[in-house]
Amino acid sequence: MPGTRQDAELHQLTGPTYAELGHRDTIAWHYHDVPQLVYPSSGVLAISAAGGTWVVPPQRAVWIPAGVRHAHQAHGPTQMRTLAFPPTARVDAQLRTSPAVVAVSPLLREVIVALTSDDGPPYTARQRENLERVALDQLRRVGQLPVRLPALGDDRLRAIAAFLRANPADERTLGEFGLAAGASERTLSRLFRQQAGMSFPQWRTQFRLQRALVLLADGTPVTTTALACGWSNPSAFIETFRRAFGATPGKFYAGQV
Repeated sequence: MPGTRQDAELHQLTGPTYAELGHRDTIAWHYHDVPQLVYPSSGVLAISAAGGTWVVPPQRAVWIPAGVRHAHQAHGPTQMRTLAFPPTARVDAQLRTSPAVVAVSPLLREVIVALTSDDGPPYTARQRENLERVALDQLRRVGQLPVRLPALGDDRLRAIAAFLRANPADERTLGEFGLAAGASERTLSRLFRQQAGMSFPQWRTQFRLQRALVLLADGTPVTTTALACGWSNPSAFIETFRRAFGATPGKFYAGQV
């Protein structure tokens, strides 16, 4: 991961873009001088930035402020559609400083697809401007989604993350992980709250949900995904998924553009 913005390439954006990415295709570290909305109308995008990793599933989009270094990886065949906005675009305060995953309303989805498709005659600059204003209005109306996995700076926390990457279903307690990582349960608990802003159980659930999104995008059955990510049965996984994303996995992945 590059250490400074100078290590990443500036990608100039002059308007909407559309790209088809294959499974596990990547886009290297870069940044833009304008804010960008990235929408995978099919597939799943994992977007990395200094603050962590955002997994962007179907029917969701990520807002990336100007100047923020980021990189993409596709999971499953992915249609990536992006909109660019003026630096002065009026958005919520949080969206001005850090990436955030937002829900995509039916209207916002249609606007993004219209602006990034080649069907029909091209829009005039005025028409495109009007549609982009609609998109911004929709962004001000939707809520952010809990799909960010915060970056961990402490080596002991990173060791625990590595254990779970190797086996997301690892059921060890924080105290048991501490024996392997070389720290007490109390110390690790404090570090998780300081660096991730959540408890270890909350962080592990978030980690597992991210892995589940990737597995489902790869076509893994729900039951297999549930067990591979540490849920005792599919029903428990589906309920956790529904609470986090507002729909069951089947409905969540249905109706992609």
